Order: sequence, then structure tokens, then C-alpha cells
Amino acid sequence: MVKRFEELTLQDDFMFYKVMQDPNFCKRLIEIILSDTIGKIIYISVQHNIKTYEQAKSVRFDVLVQTEDGKFYDVEMQVSNERNIPKKMRFYQAAIDISFLDKGNSYNALNDSFIIFICTFDAIGKNIPVYTFENICLEDKNTSLQDGTKKVIINANAFENTEDKDLKDFLEYLKTGKTNNEFTRGIEEMIQTVKQNEQARQEYRLLSTFEMDIKNNTKRETARLMKMEKLDISLIKKVTGLSESEIEKL
Repeated sequence: MVKRFEELTLQDDFMFYKVMQDPNFCKRLIEIILSDTIGKIIYISVQHNIKTYEQAKSVRFDVLVQTEDGKFYDVEMQVSNERNIPKKMRFYQAAIDISFLDKGNSYNALNDSFIIFICTFDAIGKNIPVYTFENICLEDKNTSLQDGTKKVIINANAFENTEDKDLKDFLEYLKTGKTNNEFTRGIEEMIQTVKQNEQARQEYRLLSTFEMDIKNNTKRETARLMKMEKLDISLIKKVTGLSESEIEKL
């Protein structure tokens, strides 16, 4: 079921995109997560699509950012635990590298990149608020591969275990809607402003309709293929969620 426009929060893709399109909010959030400053943002793209070649699985980044020093930051909001975060991050990293290294350039020309997944659940299972991963030498853990990549997984469930106050306030806001500082109050004010914008409301309605159409078409195509294989109607209903009459018409 599509969520009502008035009920949207930062956890919802539409509002997350709207907030992150603001360079100030986007920059500040990345800095809070990384506990570090980043350069001036020169490029922000939401729902950025990359397809490396015709048969490859495409990638749609929630928010892809480039700073003036050439570094890339991919920021993803994850509210559904499909238990694939590590492999998904690996694929997203590869997509960025392949897409932004021009033919003929040296591998050393690869931009540094940060893959950030903000999860409303614990993707790793250690009850840690921030998981940061870099490639290191197993034989000498003080030796880094220095390949210019970093992956960060945020576990909003563990906000009470966060020592960094800014991060704790943000994660608590993400989970509960409670605004404890200027940054989260600013985000909430922006969300309320978006909700008063009729153009944004219509944009959300059209996007929701489009996405529902895609899902329904995918369900019908799956049902059609299962029907061709002469699988039991009850199984097709269970897998696709379509009614028996809808399946019979295919």
C-alpha cells in the first residue's frame, strides 16, 4: 500500500531525496556520519541510474555526491532488511568505479569513494551504531590496502549506544521523529515545507503510480511465466499476490 503524502518521514525515499537535494543538509549529514569534514559539494544526483552494459543489472543510487576534491559519496536509505547489504555495497562500489573511470585512464585516476548505507535495522548484528569497513592486510592489520574506498553502515536501532551527540540526535530523529538539535529541527522544517507544496504532492502521486505500475507489470509477467510452466494456480497466487481471475486472463 502506498503511504499517504502527509505521513511521509525521512525514512521514505521521496522525502529523503528532497532533503538530500539541499547541499547544506547533504554535506552536514555526510560529515556527521563520517565524523569528518568533506569538501564543497559540486554535484548531487538523486535516484542516479547507472547501467554498465546491456545485460548487467542496473544500479539506482539514492543520492550520489561529488565534492570539489573529486571524491564520491553514495548515500542510501535502507528500511527493509533483505539481508544483502554487504554484497549490495560491493556491487555499488564496482558500478561507481566502472562508470567514472574514462577509457584509457590509469587505475590511479580512480576517485576515492565512500558507500554509506543508513539502515533503520542492524545489518551486521553486533548492536554497533556505526560499522566502518576498509581493506586491510590480514597478516598485518596496521597495513591498509589504500585503494581509496570506505564502506559505512549505520544502525539507527543502536542510537542510544552512540557517543557522538550529533550522530545520536540524528539517528534518534530517524527512528522516533524527535528533534533534539538544530540540524534535525532543520530537516523536520524542510519536510513540513515540502508537505505544504502542492507540486511536491503531485510529484509524489505520479511517482507512486508509476512505481505501482512497474510492480504490477512485474507481477503479471512472473505469473505469466509460471503459468506457461503449468505451475499450480495456488502457488502462482502466493508468489505474485494476484487473484485467480487475474491469472486466468493472462
